[in-house]
Amino acid sequence: MSSINYSDKIPNNVNLSEDRTLQRALEHWQPNYLQWWQDMGPEGSHDYEVYLRTAVSVDPQGWAQFGYVKMPDYRWGIFLNPPEPGRKIHFGDHLGEDAWQEVPGEHRANLRRIIVTQGDTEPASVEQQRHLGLTCPSQYDLRNLFQVNVEEGRHLWAMVYLLHKYFGRDGREEAEALLERRSGDRDNPRILGAFNERTPDWLSFYMFTYFTDRDGKFQLCALAESGFDPLARTTRFMLTEEAHHMFVGESGVSRVIQRTCEVMNQLKTDEPDKVRAAGVIDLPTIQRYLNFHFSVTIDLFGADQSSNAATFYTSGLKGRYEEGKRTDDHRLKNDTYRILDVVDGWLVEKEVPMLNALNEVLRDDYIRDSVSGVERWNRVIEKAGIPFRLQVPHKAFNRKIGTLAGVKVSPDGRVVSEAEWNARVSEWLPTDEDRAFVASLMGRVVEPGKFANWIAPPVMGINRQPVNFEYVRFN
Repeated sequence: MSSINYSDKIPNNVNLSEDRTLQRALEHWQPNYLQWWQDMGPEGSHDYEVYLRTAVSVDPQGWAQFGYVKMPDYRWGIFLNPPEPGRKIHFGDHLGEDAWQEVPGEHRANLRRIIVTQGDTEPASVEQQRHLGLTCPSQYDLRNLFQVNVEEGRHLWAMVYLLHKYFGRDGREEAEALLERRSGDRDNPRILGAFNERTPDWLSFYMFTYFTDRDGKFQLCALAESGFDPLARTTRFMLTEEAHHMFVGESGVSRVIQRTCEVMNQLKTDEPDKVRAAGVIDLPTIQRYLNFHFSVTIDLFGADQSSNAATFYTSGLKGRYEEGKRTDDHRLKNDTYRILDVVDGWLVEKEVPMLNALNEVLRDDYIRDSVSGVERWNRVIEKAGIPFRLQVPHKAFNRKIGTLAGVKVSPDGRVVSEAEWNARVSEWLPTDEDRAFVASLMGRVVEPGKFANWIAPPVMGINRQPVNFEYVRFN
């Protein structure tokens, strides 16, 4: 294979050309990555020219360069936020010490585990979404899907750079394994459960990018506090791109709701069967999708009590969301936190050491953030004059991890019997019939400015382009 010009092919601010060992390692990894993209990236898209933004530096002028590019030729770059002179570790047992520029030996295994787990989510979501382009509701939405996909690919590069640069042979082996696991594969699945779920339709995609990419935001914010400075700088830049993914989800669901409300008002009905017959997604079905994606996502934060979470914090590896804005001692040795338990068929709160409850702290921060977006969806419904409200289910609903795993809890927070759960689960979670109906709406619309019947157009286009701009050129 001919040598790769990294200043051209891989925009970076980490002086790749000056580190021959690292350059050779990445030269070995890159063709495997491109083969993975060919096999598992967006189906049928390899010859399309797509109007994408590409990061070529971390400054405002460089991080969002727009232009047409074929996705296999996308310049996946490696970027770290600029170093903060004199940066200190500001939580845990190393509070006040200089941030680490190299991996401390005693934390090597835990840091590698954190980076691999984060890295594994990035290609997983591309795999989950690879068929969606075949049923896109518009060119605008197709372009947004592809933008999310290439940026998840860049985030994989960000984690692989850290593995190659700082973890030697172990890191190189982990980087190879990131390309070998497959979302939903029985024998070699992705590490986290939500990333083995199918994303079979665009309502699922919008819910995923709203809820599950929001988990990504909170995990990245916690890692951006890390005492390992290269990880903190890497994840801070990743957050810049993550914001667009959540915008795709929030605006996508909002546009589905807007279109549904328009049809309900035209027909003067709120009966789901009549709404469905008009070719749009009824609000109760949207609520069930919301319940599913929210509950699956909050499991991603892990068990409500976790010795690993305590270790990561006290070691200075992973902080809390907005650690610097908190007013406690940032050591938490004497602090407690209230988590949920089930006693005699009732949900009750109990106090536990906060260090062991840090997953729950992050989950609660995430829930507060999620609720605010759902309220914005409700304003669309209110504006249409329809007496219906979407609600985030209780955090004990449909849980598979931690103390609440397997406990039958209704969306409004009641512990229910197995019999009641079985009788009512079809009211609370998407049924096979719901998924089949949503799938039946997924016809491909690619004429510029045209949109599928079940979704409203956006208010504005991408990068000040008109909504009917040619976002994808099909060659």
